[in-house]
Amino acid sequence: MTNIHNNKSVPREEYPRPQFVRADWLNLNGEWEFSFDDDRIGEQEKWYGNDFQAPYPHSIIVPFVFQSKLSGIGNPEFHDVVWYRRSFDLPEAWSGKRIVLHFGAVDYLAKVWVNGQLAAVHEGGHTPFQADITSLLVAGVQTITVRAEDFSRDITLPRGKQYWLEDSASIFYTRTTGIWQTVWLEPVDQVHLKRVALTPDIDRNEIQVHTFANGVQNESELELEVTVSFQGERIACDRYKLLRPEEKRSIHLHDFAEHGLGRQWSPEHPNLYDISFKLVVGDRVLDEVNSYFGMRKVSIENGKLCLNNRPYYQRLVLDQGYFEEGILTAPSDDDLKRDVELAKEMGFNGVRKHQKMEDPRFLYWCDQIGMLVWGEAANAYAYSENYVRQFTSEWQEIIQRDYNHPCIVTWVPLNESWGIPNVQIDAKQQQHGLAMYHLTKSLDQTRPVVYNDGWEHMTTDLVTIHDYESRREILEARYETVESTLEAMPANRRIFVGGAAYTGQPILVTEFGGIAFKASEWEGWGYSGADSEEDYIERLKDVVEPMYSSSVVQGFCYTQLTDVEQEINGLLTYNRQPKAPLEQIRQIIMGARRD
Repeated sequence: MTNIHNNKSVPREEYPRPQFVRADWLNLNGEWEFSFDDDRIGEQEKWYGNDFQAPYPHSIIVPFVFQSKLSGIGNPEFHDVVWYRRSFDLPEAWSGKRIVLHFGAVDYLAKVWVNGQLAAVHEGGHTPFQADITSLLVAGVQTITVRAEDFSRDITLPRGKQYWLEDSASIFYTRTTGIWQTVWLEPVDQVHLKRVALTPDIDRNEIQVHTFANGVQNESELELEVTVSFQGERIACDRYKLLRPEEKRSIHLHDFAEHGLGRQWSPEHPNLYDISFKLVVGDRVLDEVNSYFGMRKVSIENGKLCLNNRPYYQRLVLDQGYFEEGILTAPSDDDLKRDVELAKEMGFNGVRKHQKMEDPRFLYWCDQIGMLVWGEAANAYAYSENYVRQFTSEWQEIIQRDYNHPCIVTWVPLNESWGIPNVQIDAKQQQHGLAMYHLTKSLDQTRPVVYNDGWEHMTTDLVTIHDYESRREILEARYETVESTLEAMPANRRIFVGGAAYTGQPILVTEFGGIAFKASEWEGWGYSGADSEEDYIERLKDVVEPMYSSSVVQGFCYTQLTDVEQEINGLLTYNRQPKAPLEQIRQIIMGARRD
């Protein structure tokens, strides 16, 4: 892969879209000009225009937000409108190609100009967007300008854990405003693939390939060549005409006799198939994209949550995805990888990404290393009709972005009634939760969907409960039977609302524990506290062991992987140091199971 860039000190150099890889790309991370616009005069004064020659007063290191240390600014104050600008040269080898500009994520409302001309507008702080900027290019040096607007005090904004007050407190953390994932360019032909959806079917031993292409004409000679390989050995090859922009094809995999069940994907055996796509006319290749997939199935059979047609106990850890120096942006790809490795070393087979739609590079490492992921939205805190519009749009974009990752086994659009705080009595908010459930199912039939993680469920594939009780005897009694489980009201919340009732779904405790121990420089805040390492280990046993002794609970999610700012209930500190020996934690988390 060729990563051509102008600056040798570019941060986050790895390819940003690991499941849709092209060979040539230009990384635009690194130093940009930067300006605050507290008076909101930038658009009026045309800070994006070619005639605006005044320098921006600051510089910033993209993709780190100005609130973070790694940005070079480190200012946590409210500045809801910010501007970015940088210039670049296009590689001569890209002459004659269409040039596409990509943003991994900009929080929250982005406007992008290229050489003074508007190129893109995007709303949503966690999802990618792109623009074909070919018609906006000029001879010589190109200039990109970005205006990012946040809405820091709006509690109806889909924001996740970003606090609407200036100083972090309780379970809310420092905000992010502006560019926080990689900015990059790539050249494409007029005819090229836009995206591919890959759906494995382990029962038929097939992979369904759903392609979306740009520039396809009826009656054309355009063909798509698809090649599948496993561990370097070619398994299948198919070549067929593309008569429409959107096509579906199922490809049978012929390696079952040789590899059998051993080539399926699971946390214990993260087997991945490589797949390549070539758009061709005769012998001429117009586009080439490389990807991968896992042959795995998530299902519910007779009330049991299954992976690859077998009951599977999920040992998850809550992962907020925050970093001390980068906030939502990991300092490096190795930091994302290390979080996956640490979770696995402690005996977990999955993570619930909490209130954050995570960088695709994290999902890549979960695919490669073997870690289940519950994909969760960044929620608003209160309800409004504008929130419904914003949230629905962003959630659809994230399902499309992450659909192909085998690691993702559950979708969680809503958490703890965030965005729908009156769901117990408000029919409008109940219907919004139902709409999100059915919308998700309309886009993905292959994964369970949780109506509202924690409590106050209606239609849901899984019954998930948040319970921070710390006393062993109460937890043991509470989860002894289905009846005692459903009658309990952790946090004084009902398990079902709106006339809904339990219909035999798998039950999981998806937040519990939260044991605070070992503060760093942050003022500590947590759910229950340990005063020594020995006390910490005993408290951990007291909450985990009742999960295993229950015949009702089919999995759990421990709170949480790391400390985050003032919240010190992580198994690791904010800088990823374990609070007890990893092997001791592993023995408790794995219980009697030795996967």
